[in-house]
Amino acid sequence: MPSSSSPTSSQSVVVLGATGSIGRSTLDVIRASNGTFTPFALSAHGRLEELLEAAIEYRPRYIVASDEAGAAKFDWSKLPAETTLLTGTAGLQEVASHKEADIVVSAIVGRAGLEGTFAAIAAGKRVALANKETLVVAGHLATKLAAESGAEILPVDSEHSAIFQALKAGRNVDVRRVILTASGGPFRQLSQQQLLEVTAEQALDHPTWKMGPKITVDSATMMNKALEIIETKWLFDLSAEQIEVVVHPQSIVHSLVEFVDGSVVAQMSPPDMRMPIQLAMTYPERTECPAKALDMTQAFSLEFEPPDYERFPALKLGKEVVQRGGTTGAVLNAANEVAVQRFLEGKIRFVDIYRVCRAILDEHPFELSPDLNRLLELDAWAREESDKWITCCLRQAKDQACSNT
Repeated sequence: MPSSSSPTSSQSVVVLGATGSIGRSTLDVIRASNGTFTPFALSAHGRLEELLEAAIEYRPRYIVASDEAGAAKFDWSKLPAETTLLTGTAGLQEVASHKEADIVVSAIVGRAGLEGTFAAIAAGKRVALANKETLVVAGHLATKLAAESGAEILPVDSEHSAIFQALKAGRNVDVRRVILTASGGPFRQLSQQQLLEVTAEQALDHPTWKMGPKITVDSATMMNKALEIIETKWLFDLSAEQIEVVVHPQSIVHSLVEFVDGSVVAQMSPPDMRMPIQLAMTYPERTECPAKALDMTQAFSLEFEPPDYERFPALKLGKEVVQRGGTTGAVLNAANEVAVQRFLEGKIRFVDIYRVCRAILDEHPFELSPDLNRLLELDAWAREESDKWITCCLRQAKDQACSNT
């Protein structure tokens, strides 16, 4: 659990994934903090021009270009003299565990954020966690390591931040269930037939949130909610039976906690990630936030509806992983990352994303108590097998089309 200590007058912040949507929102929070937070290190993978621009504006001690090949080709001549360039995974681990870093915002998307996040946890840092994959892939190891090192893991995802806040209304032992809200994405009312025709452009047009392409597609398939179910288990030590999902298109109620007496506590705010980011950085203090506040003087409606598990079967996978544990989270996450990328490339259909994940999860050599090395091995295995499965299906589809001509 987070400590009760207040932020000091100036805290050094490492932003892993500084050029993504969460990273940019974090820099907005830092900019608005009037010196309460100062960037100590910023990282990026492919957006090196943006990383350089951020370095010029914020003058951090370090920047990290995790793509070593890309960094070697890039012109760093305008890098401020006081900023040191590091590269690769080793660079991420160095800044995340640096003795002068107070807070590490883990905002790298996907499995790529694992090593930096683990380095921060091992060093006992406050980790503002947006990289849900750390807990999806290796939740049992990350939480154990945090208990040993004294690290604080505070959620940045709006849903988990809402649960974190709502849990303060009662005792954990009195929690009946938590309810994650989901916008439902852009396709919540489409038929099964219509889902067969969904394009990448349509999937990237989210109705309420502005996010990167991978998480936007995850929202459209509701795989993001499956991953959040897994993250919820590890953040709050809950069983699969205690975690539910409800569709809430307005994205104003970010999640709810129901206690055994029937009381339901919800956290509400406009859909702006700067609010949960700032809370993770300032907790237990609350300060003025650059995010727009909810305007209660204007009329608005809140809708809630049960999710359609047939239209969005990815939701079932989250519950399954929580129930089975072991290697399932790492394999599901890897298969999904490959499938989403292939969908964005136009190689598979929207509905095939789930099919890839289901097939690889079923085929993988399950282990109940893997160590981190084994999880990383199965991550690589699942990626390779996902591509093989996709290639095989494409070949079969081509053969079928030829036979019909």
